[in-house]
Amino acid sequence: MREEKLDQIEKNIRMNLALVNQRITEAADKAGRDLDEIKLIAVTKLMSVEVINGAIEAGIRRFGENYAEQAAEKIDILGKTADIEWHMIGQIQSRKAETVSRYFDMVHSLDRMKIARYLDKYAKEQNRVTPVLIEVNVSGEASKYGWDASDESLWPNLADQFREICAHQNIEVKGLMTMPPLFDDPEDSRPIYKKLRHLQQFLIKEVSESKWDELSIGTSFDYPIAVEEGATMVRIGTEIFGSRPTI
Repeated sequence: MREEKLDQIEKNIRMNLALVNQRITEAADKAGRDLDEIKLIAVTKLMSVEVINGAIEAGIRRFGENYAEQAAEKIDILGKTADIEWHMIGQIQSRKAETVSRYFDMVHSLDRMKIARYLDKYAKEQNRVTPVLIEVNVSGEASKYGWDASDESLWPNLADQFREICAHQNIEVKGLMTMPPLFDDPEDSRPIYKKLRHLQQFLIKEVSESKWDELSIGTSFDYPIAVEEGATMVRIGTEIFGSRPTI
């Protein structure tokens, strides 16, 4: 029975993944974009090791987790291998920064200067350079994390702060991440993503210490819109795995 359950998990994931990839392809074609520019991050927050194994068997190689300690337990069980990437997409508590640095291949949620210093410190101790994305709050919604980038008048000050982050030797800024408000219509995310791209272009000119290539935007709710608006990473959970277990 357990083997049948595992087979069904993998089958469901394969079926859902095919539909997600089809929608990503259609959105990329619509925007005239190269599909190779877009990376799928499968969000496995609260998902079991069995589910993640099913996803690996289905061909997924990049996984996003929100909680450092839960992810560390899963990674220890699965084993850290060169062909699987682990992406930290949730807010990082100061006391969890060492765990994040040790277990994750990339951080999407660098949301304050203190965390930049911690990640740099722990990466140095491990003799590595951690790729990071700076999280910005483009919408101005109070519940969202990240540097406030809702008003363009704030951007020159942000550039100064981001330049300081780029000066760290053991973290490498690769681009930006944001979360839009919870809209009823996915189209409502589009202005947020357009504004983020505008910020990206501003930073390319003003902060040459990074190339700002990566944009981590889009979830199961609105990822085709995100692809059309320049996403290089889309973070998709529900569309691949179904509803998450309740805590």
